Amino acid sequence: MAPAYFVIAILGCADGGSACTPVATLPTHYSSADQCAAATVDALNRNNQFDFPTLLARCAKGSRPASLDRPARPPAVPAPVRQG
Repeated sequence: MAPAYFVIAILGCADGGSACTPVATLPTHYSSADQCAAATVDALNRNNQFDFPTLLARCAKGSRPASLDRPARPPAVPAPVRQG
């Protein structure tokens, strides 16, 4: 299982919070739910350009793709060049 992280999702709500639509997911990753929660107010203040009566910032759990956990492969070298 890949390590988890948290991101902030900005939700636009039509009626004060019960019918919300995701409008943005911020690119910053947080290593704990507490770090993410502490950043939500600032994130909402910086991302308030959406046309909804109410905006909410919520932390969402994500996971890194397994490809990020593997070391990068060296570039492939054609056989004639390798024999050089």
